[in-house]
Amino acid sequence: MTDPIALYASVGADLTQYDVDVDAATLTRRGTIALPANVQYVWPHASRRFLYAATSDGASGMGGGGTTHHVSALKVAPDGSLSLHGAPIPLPSRPIHMATDIPSEHVLVAFNNPGAVRVYRINPDATPGAEVAPSGPIDPGIFPHQVRATLDNRQVILVSRGHDPAPGKPEEPGSLHVFDLQSGVLANQATVAPGGGYGFGPRHLDFHPIQPWVYVSLERENRLDVFGLTNGRLTPEPRFRKSTLADPQKRPWRQMVGTVRVHPNGRCVYVANRASDAVDWNGQKILAGGENSLAVYAIDPVSGEPNLIQHADTHGIHPRTFHIDPTGRLLVVAHIMGLKIRDGEAIRNVPARLSLFHIQPDGKLEFKRAYDVDMGERTMWWMGILPTPTV
Repeated sequence: MTDPIALYASVGADLTQYDVDVDAATLTRRGTIALPANVQYVWPHASRRFLYAATSDGASGMGGGGTTHHVSALKVAPDGSLSLHGAPIPLPSRPIHMATDIPSEHVLVAFNNPGAVRVYRINPDATPGAEVAPSGPIDPGIFPHQVRATLDNRQVILVSRGHDPAPGKPEEPGSLHVFDLQSGVLANQATVAPGGGYGFGPRHLDFHPIQPWVYVSLERENRLDVFGLTNGRLTPEPRFRKSTLADPQKRPWRQMVGTVRVHPNGRCVYVANRASDAVDWNGQKILAGGENSLAVYAIDPVSGEPNLIQHADTHGIHPRTFHIDPTGRLLVVAHIMGLKIRDGEAIRNVPARLSLFHIQPDGKLEFKRAYDVDMGERTMWWMGILPTPTV
């Protein structure tokens, strides 16, 4: 018998729980908890008994601003329901991503505007605590987007995206920043930036569960790069570079890569392709075009090379994030927004939604169903699937 599984999805400041039936690929909505501000990211404690939620009322991207930025601890009941656990701790600005170290002794928080990475101690009662200062000055790169501890808990990697060129403004390079981690203290920074970081715009990374391979999604290049990681050192250049698009030809609309996730069995890796630019058509705003899909790659077990085996339509607009259930049999995609699309000469509305796929033995995805989500003027910024704690 497997442990019960819960899916949590945020809409604005509300975090809603769904029960998950993996075999039937269905969701049953349960309760909702309101957090101090819009949910930016959530990460589970290693015990599965708590979640940590980073929240902010600041604007996304370069908008910044806001006055309410926190990390809150949430207690997870055996049925998956959530309750606030202790008092939230304030943050200096909007957090873009957060995680814990592997034993969940510290919370790691990435900030993109202004760029920074900070570490906060987790108290014995699992509440977030005081900040842990680094051993020296930290260079966060340009526009950090994710922070992760390596699986051996010896390093932390900060993923910094950079910026595409704009009128009157040259390209700003992207980079991967590797820090040693000891008792929450970050030290001894090394930076990996192929080509000086130009033409290198990393957004997220994920680790192979067994082999020393790091899979990095490049938002600005619509690419998947693979780096080696040995003794805390990333290879200076990627071992493999793969396009994520079915049609990589340059288009007038913006096309971006999103989340990357390695399957728990290490045999496949998945990358989200996002498009949401709109154009006017007969007086209505419709999707300009582009790919909203998951690129599915089989991983060579000897070299780690990802080889494309499928582009799966996500049946929604702008799949900002997706998650694989702990059994490795179900993948759920969260779409940040709804938008109208042209269907022949007709116009069809595609709402914000959660799309469910069964994962086949070869790693390919089989679409099962989608659940529309009423968001109003808010956004579905984060979603994750977790086993509920054992009694």
